[in-house]
Amino acid sequence: MKKHICIGVSGGIAAYKACDIVSKLSKKDYEIKVLMTKHATEFVAPLTFETLSHNPCYSDLFDSNIEDPIEHVELARWADLFVIVPCSANVLAKVVHGLADDFVTTSFLACHSKKMICPAMNVHMYENEVTQQNLKKAKELGYMIVEPETGMLACNDVGKGKLASVDTIVDAIDACFEQEKKLTGKKVLINAGPTQEDIDPVRFITNHSSGKQGYAIAKAARDMGANVTLVMGPTQLDDLEHVNTVHVKSANDMFEAMKDHLNEADYVIMSAAVADYRPEIVSDQKLKKDDETMTIKMVKNPDILAYAGAHKRENQYICGFAMETENLEQNAYKKLVNKNCDMLIANNLFTNGAGFNVDTNVVTLFKKDEKICLPKMTKEQLGVKILETLKEIEEGNKSC
Repeated sequence: MKKHICIGVSGGIAAYKACDIVSKLSKKDYEIKVLMTKHATEFVAPLTFETLSHNPCYSDLFDSNIEDPIEHVELARWADLFVIVPCSANVLAKVVHGLADDFVTTSFLACHSKKMICPAMNVHMYENEVTQQNLKKAKELGYMIVEPETGMLACNDVGKGKLASVDTIVDAIDACFEQEKKLTGKKVLINAGPTQEDIDPVRFITNHSSGKQGYAIAKAARDMGANVTLVMGPTQLDDLEHVNTVHVKSANDMFEAMKDHLNEADYVIMSAAVADYRPEIVSDQKLKKDDETMTIKMVKNPDILAYAGAHKRENQYICGFAMETENLEQNAYKKLVNKNCDMLIANNLFTNGAGFNVDTNVVTLFKKDEKICLPKMTKEQLGVKILETLKEIEEGNKSC
């Protein structure tokens, strides 16, 4: 299957090099779509990119000839990788601060896939403290940076700011997809999102989980070549292409779905926020507020992680999750051992950048003989880290 790459071209003399990049990529196993800022069209005609990519070139958000009025969002969904090349100081500042006023920046902001920035600018602009802070921020956001080269610039200044060579950029793009070979042939089972436990036909008990972390792990596993099954509680997330998504509602539903796929999985990753309890009795009619208080008797739900650990087959590896508000290390180790996990991902709900409904996470990775405190990263970056660590554990066991 061809990988989809959006190339965003910003204004600058180095824009002409993007033509060669698009040409080389189009001859590989990629499908390319080019987006341009208005200033970029002053350096290279959109027709050039249309000819090289064999696809329309997008530059005007309000172009009446575009069939879809929200094409920038569709392009963001379509892309497996979004590269801005060249990336001017102006566009760099926009994308790290969430400004979106043209086709390139709106699509980039809407994109949740891998992102790469190839800066090119005057040496004094590049060395300016503000630009350096923006580059640092881009790295913190998980954007890959292809560093500019040092040399004679178009303005006749000498210094760092020259766009990296075409071959360097193409090699960096190729490297983005090399990791997918790591899990070829592996079957990965993931659960994600909240569960809902009915009280009556109107009300239910749930939690704040958005499902984003499990969803990001599933996407990373797919991109690394695995055969992925995602058992998903109720969320607002769209189904991932080429991922077998099983939609469930309650904890019991999730338990049954996980059991159906458990034995065939090589890696099992339990990131869902499963309700520990459910109402013992679900009313078939809406409960009325007749009294000042209401008592609902709760019964325990099945422990899916404990079941998986108890039924773990040979050469199967399990990763659990724990969200804590206190005593993180003690509780995490206890869960790791008691649930027979190979690895456990734990975070504190009150840590800035972690928790529910955010696109980043700050976690501590626990193995049976090691604790690794990870810095804040995107949830997809964490997904890659989890999968790579499970693979390392598997390879370590094989070498023993």
